[in-house]
Amino acid sequence: MPPHRLDAIDIKILAALQRDGRMTVQKLAAGVGLSARPCLERVRRLQAAGIITAYQAVIDLQQLSRPVTIFAEIALESQARRDQVERRLKQIEEMVECWEIRGAFDYVARFVCRDLAHYESLTAGLIEEPVLGVARIVSHIVLRPVRRFGGYPASLLTPRPS
Repeated sequence: MPPHRLDAIDIKILAALQRDGRMTVQKLAAGVGLSARPCLERVRRLQAAGIITAYQAVIDLQQLSRPVTIFAEIALESQARRDQVERRLKQIEEMVECWEIRGAFDYVARFVCRDLAHYESLTAGLIEEPVLGVARIVSHIVLRPVRRFGGYPASLLTPRPS
């Protein structure tokens, strides 16, 4: 299903599943104004098209441990080593998100570590690994979340005209 083929009901389904990916098909169908079977068929089409890519549990990590979250801006000496850097970053379990960006830095990454000493060890290793060519890392320690990601705005779920 190409994105331009989404209709208002598909958008409602996507918005509802972002809020609660475990809701029953019956509850979802009632919320979007369909019976269960056509609703399930639409969900399956959205999954097959790769629009819905996964379902996952959101964990309140504070109930399990007291980790430290750090946003790190990473600058490279040379863009020629980007592939090596990205392969290395993907190997770091504590790096839970990473985005390539434009500007003074090349990447912004979110690390969640057991403590600051562990984070410092990880980043020192990146800087000291000469083949990567990491010029500098600027770290921002998170004090508390103000708003966590809860899904994309419904206005962005509507495909733009081609």
